[in-house]
Amino acid sequence: MQDRIDKILDSLVKSNFRSKFHLQEKDKDYINNKTLSTIREHAYTFITKRLAPSVILNDGKQTPMKGHPVFIAQHATATCCRGCLEKWHKIPAGVELSKEQIDYIVDVIIAWITRQLNS
Repeated sequence: MQDRIDKILDSLVKSNFRSKFHLQEKDKDYINNKTLSTIREHAYTFITKRLAPSVILNDGKQTPMKGHPVFIAQHATATCCRGCLEKWHKIPAGVELSKEQIDYIVDVIIAWITRQLNS
């Protein structure tokens, strides 16, 4: 699984759009104050509510571009909407996400955040 995540993150870095996203110092401070495990919980909540349903009325617009480190990570990792999930991660739109798919998405987000914290 980690190899798959590393491979997708390495591919996303080559995208002009995706590579523009980075955590700012305030985001890193927020993560360090909350802890990475709390950020993981936030990611689960956001993904479950905003991406997991089979039909999303505002798909493509449900993830803000700022306001939380997870939102920034979602855009950087193409886990921001069902269209991006399908294009980049081969997770089909129109069906409810499984627990395994949600786990994978959260793992990708946390891996990107970890890379940002360590850079």
